[in-house]
Amino acid sequence: MSNYIKVALLMASSLFMQFLDATIVTTALPYIGRSLNVPTSSLSLTVSIYFITMAIFIPLSGWIAKRIGKKNAWLLATLLFVLSSLGDAVAPTFSFLLVSRFIQGFAGSLMTPTARLIMLEKTPSNQLLRMANYLVWPALIAPAIAPIIGGFFVKYLTWQWIFLINVPIGLLAIIIGIKLVEKDTQKSRTKFDFLGFIEIAISSGFILIGAEIATYGREYWPTAGILVLIGLLMILVVGHHLSHVDNPLFDIKALKVSSFRIYQTGGTFLWLSVGALPYLLTVYLQTVFHWSALVAGYYVIFVFIGNIGIKPFTNVIIRHIKYKASLLIALFTVGISTAALAWIQPTTIGFIIAGLAFISGCGRSLALTCYNAVTFSEIPMDERNSANTLSSVLQTMAQGLGVSLITVVVSALSSFVSVNTAYEYGFIFLGILMLYPIIEVFIQPRDFGSKAL
Repeated sequence: MSNYIKVALLMASSLFMQFLDATIVTTALPYIGRSLNVPTSSLSLTVSIYFITMAIFIPLSGWIAKRIGKKNAWLLATLLFVLSSLGDAVAPTFSFLLVSRFIQGFAGSLMTPTARLIMLEKTPSNQLLRMANYLVWPALIAPAIAPIIGGFFVKYLTWQWIFLINVPIGLLAIIIGIKLVEKDTQKSRTKFDFLGFIEIAISSGFILIGAEIATYGREYWPTAGILVLIGLLMILVVGHHLSHVDNPLFDIKALKVSSFRIYQTGGTFLWLSVGALPYLLTVYLQTVFHWSALVAGYYVIFVFIGNIGIKPFTNVIIRHIKYKASLLIALFTVGISTAALAWIQPTTIGFIIAGLAFISGCGRSLALTCYNAVTFSEIPMDERNSANTLSSVLQTMAQGLGVSLITVVVSALSSFVSVNTAYEYGFIFLGILMLYPIIEVFIQPRDFGSKAL
């Protein structure tokens, strides 16, 4: 096995650790609440503070990687992630846990983009399809096994083990990384764009906090709407600042490249669906069908089985029919299979429910592989740091917004129709989200993504 592949697998393992931690926590929330005497309404902070912190501090990752080197930044972030995971596990109070999760979110904001950058920095464009598999599998496999691992820990051990599992994984990664990852030959002393960081922090923070508040009930929607609006308006300020300052926190000129831009626009819609569908299907099967959490989880896991099941065939499909056709097929598959879940009933044959979930997972996996492969195919090596930082910010925000968005949509619809019908319309809404990326890909030239083949 070449050193190139070994480094890619090592970086993917740290991405896996981050994605696992982001999803496994939800399994243990009721147990954390009972252990630390926390009301149910407050438990979601354990998850939201992690995503909000990541979104706020990811813009720092590119500058820190330039300042101290990508290897040192990744090692520091991984060590901090391990220590904060240990802090989560020994937390004596809920306040202590939230502080530790904040630190863990900061560590993740540095670890994830830096790991991606180490994987991408020397990858030629014609090898990006191969590299995309290493970038995608952590995001697909971690959610698949998180409910199983989390369920095992809380049933047979204690909830603290959902955090302690990061300790051996992280320490082993650090030990291997010290010897395996090459040191940076060049470091930059670029001046820190403090104003740009503050503007981005306000924008992403207000959007995610507003989305979180909106899930608490209709009476909070005016406040949430104002926060989200402020955050969206701040994006315009951020764009103007990054375009005109001499040393921006990261350069946004990569957005002029269509192969990069479509992942930041249409790909964001896909990430919203990736985050929302498993949650919506789980709640729907339990709330409307009155199935147990175990039975609901059995069907939901087919989304992730589809994610993994198609992986051996993605490269063959893409090389045979190229990126444009592959993306269109994938996005159509996601949209139709997701919307079709609106018509399932408690009497529907289980094979059909599992099949729709599986097909949706296959489409998501193929689409994400395509997007990840073409995103950096036309970005010069010396500009990939900034492009990677920008992409990581938007991806993290989309992941954090997915559950909040569908929660608010279903709640709003339930004001006009029954709760059952509101959930059904929720699936249709997620399917309709795919229309924008489909149109965006459709207008691309036929040879779209050819440099990544």
